[in-house]
Amino acid sequence: MQIAPLSFLARSALGLTLLVLTASPPTGATAAPQTFNTALPVARGEFMLRQQFLYRKAEDDPSAADRDLKVLGGISVLGYGATGDLALFGVVPFLDKRLDLTTSGGARVTRDTSGLGDIRLFGRYTAFRADAKGRTFRIAPFVGIELPTGDDDDADSLGRLPAPLQSGSGSWDPFFGVVATWQTLQYQIDAQASYKLNTEANGFEFGDELRLDASLQYRLWPRELGAGVPGFLYGVLEGNFVHRAKNRMGGAEDPDSGGEQLFISPGLQYVTKRWVAEAIVQLPVAQNLNGAALEDDAIVRAGFRVNF
Repeated sequence: MQIAPLSFLARSALGLTLLVLTASPPTGATAAPQTFNTALPVARGEFMLRQQFLYRKAEDDPSAADRDLKVLGGISVLGYGATGDLALFGVVPFLDKRLDLTTSGGARVTRDTSGLGDIRLFGRYTAFRADAKGRTFRIAPFVGIELPTGDDDDADSLGRLPAPLQSGSGSWDPFFGVVATWQTLQYQIDAQASYKLNTEANGFEFGDELRLDASLQYRLWPRELGAGVPGFLYGVLEGNFVHRAKNRMGGAEDPDSGGEQLFISPGLQYVTKRWVAEAIVQLPVAQNLNGAALEDDAIVRAGFRVNF
């Protein structure tokens, strides 16, 4: 049995990316992507804390096992402005995964696990900036490593849990990419490309992952800028394309893994000078997965961000 990889849901960009990471300019909090990174800086000597709560449901199962997967979790992100151009980030996921399925003998069983996932550490550097009155454009490459901090050997009465259901991968996985941001007083556009190299652990290797992401944040209220406004409401529309190579078990490719997914994600953000409240729903509009890989139904993210 093989379920679609969960790693991109607990990681940044992404990210995830969001694989889910953002930062804020020196003037305070701003609108930003909710499912991946941004090129806007974290002010030197300043911290940014982001907390997202995650719900994922996947029950579109082409196999006879009638699998139903639910994931609940929290993803904590801490960013620090080391310099005006260099920002450092840590991403800590806690996930609860529950898989209901029908065995070959006809019994309905539940397999689940919960706990700390694999922590991500990365740095992002502003390589290019062009500032003008009321607008800015920035390009920032980033590079990091995913650490094997989550358990990767959990078992239940049926035996060892499959690798995608474990809290961690057991492997050290580097990733890199670049993100660009165009920000004005009315709207902001972000785009990101990232690649993750998954390595082998316990005879299992997740397929490498390519992500292409884009986001538009448009100010809905107030329509006109003026003095005395406590905050701003933004409408958010994001797109996420994910390509995963097939997993490998014992050196052989798993035919029921890998493929492509495309998500369209509407959301909202309420932005004040120092904090942001946000929510977004990722809806799959195309899923070209291999074999009997489990398809997503929806992913919901909600949370807040604080600068201090």
